[in-house]
Amino acid sequence: MLCLNRKNRLMKRIEVTSGTATAALAHPREVFREAVRETAAAVVCVHNHPSGDPAPSTADIHVTRQLREAARTLDIELLDHVIVGQAGGRPGRTGLL
Repeated sequence: MLCLNRKNRLMKRIEVTSGTATAALAHPREVFREAVRETAAAVVCVHNHPSGDPAPSTADIHVTRQLREAARTLDIELLDHVIVGQAGGRPGRTGLL
């Protein structure tokens, strides 16, 4: 997660969780705990797909919706949820918002 200030400048990069080859568990409580501690105005959530395919999974879409709702409640802007893939992965936009 990238924690940003009011000018969208990077304040801190935080590893919230480390997943397995097939899953990463990130609950909004863990994601935003550090953002609140850092007094971030905005965040960008980033994760990779070991397969290299940056297409969002159903779980990715579900987590993004949860993160968006939590961000609204905390008055922290969720700028994007980006999936990083490998060269040769499926082309196209990788963000989920």
